[in-house]
Amino acid sequence: MSNFGYHSILSLFWLIISYYSGYYEVYRFSKGIEIFGKLLKQFFFIGLITFAYVGYKYKYVTTDEVVKYIFWSFLLVGLLKFSIFILLKKYRLLYGGNHRNVIIVGNGKSVDELIEFFTTNSDYGYNLVRVFDLKGNKRQELIESKEYVVANKIDEIYASINVLSNNEINGLINFADNNLKTVKFLPDNKNTLLRNLAVEYYEYIPIISLRTIPLDKEVNKRLKRFFDIVFSLTIIVFLLSWLTPILALVIRLESKGPTFFKQKRNGLNYEEFYCYKFRSMFLNPIADLEQVQKNDPRITRIGKFIRKTSIDELPQFFNVLLGDMSVVGPRPHMVSHTEMYAKSVDKFMVRHFIKPGITGLAQINGFRGEVETEKDIINRVKYDIFYLENWSLLLDFKIIFVTIINAIKGEKKAY
Repeated sequence: MSNFGYHSILSLFWLIISYYSGYYEVYRFSKGIEIFGKLLKQFFFIGLITFAYVGYKYKYVTTDEVVKYIFWSFLLVGLLKFSIFILLKKYRLLYGGNHRNVIIVGNGKSVDELIEFFTTNSDYGYNLVRVFDLKGNKRQELIESKEYVVANKIDEIYASINVLSNNEINGLINFADNNLKTVKFLPDNKNTLLRNLAVEYYEYIPIISLRTIPLDKEVNKRLKRFFDIVFSLTIIVFLLSWLTPILALVIRLESKGPTFFKQKRNGLNYEEFYCYKFRSMFLNPIADLEQVQKNDPRITRIGKFIRKTSIDELPQFFNVLLGDMSVVGPRPHMVSHTEMYAKSVDKFMVRHFIKPGITGLAQINGFRGEVETEKDIINRVKYDIFYLENWSLLLDFKIIFVTIINAIKGEKKAY
């Protein structure tokens, strides 16, 4: 079974089957029986494909040989999958790593069950830091809970719908979005809010997730990462390998300084990284503070050309290869601007639930470059949130295609 064609076809179908079977959707609260079920489902279809391929290509391979191959593959892959799952549990249990700091807001039977779940299942990696039962001054406790989340690096908030009004629920959702936190709800006794929402089970306790992010699924994450690596390597090898020395010469002939410009920006989970560009400006002390404006005197002659054609952004494919960025995603902002918009623009922080991109849905819809009015940043956030909630590889292809067309045509805000 060393045939290259077989393994190429198998790899393709493995990803397709994984997507529909949820093979990679294994979470810290998943049960062993669920993982085994996903494994069986995966190899049932892989077995069918193997039999079909062998029957078509090889006349002298016996059924016993194929069965043995599938059996040992199932055994080895299953062993690897369960080993990782169990090792992570042991790592959380023995060393306290890979954990999530959580608080609970509210009271009731479901809250008591969740408290017991968190305290008796330390191998799941949930560190219950505090419970705000709202039995005293509810309004004051809600304020305190939000302040506590910010001050103590809490990752997830679990709230009981049973004791919260609609306004309080909306306030909690807005707070979580604007502070890059995950909020989940315990349904009331009548389960009135279960419809059209994602429901997860921590053992037998139903937990409501309000936002479904496709890139939270492991198979989608891996598929996007695989595409990012292939696409960025293609650009680096076939374009940047010869374009970089030419631009380096031209940039340095016109102005003193490095070929590349690096700037701190906020990426996935609000973490800072250095974003790379071809230098398009004269060296100046406010490069990290002030956004480029139309007819900006800091821009060099070659800088005007490479900015107009978006060539200055090409070094970010190194960021993609390093894993700081993706080819497509919300555009990262300067750290100072991120801090400013986080305070003034509702749900701005939601963009940081996924990796930033070289191009994005907002950029192909006219919201790139300088933020001239409040409408610009509001619409940029709106498109970014739509993208992270509706991601697909086809949407990425569309965004890349439109970006290339726009770069060839030239854009008004590319300055």
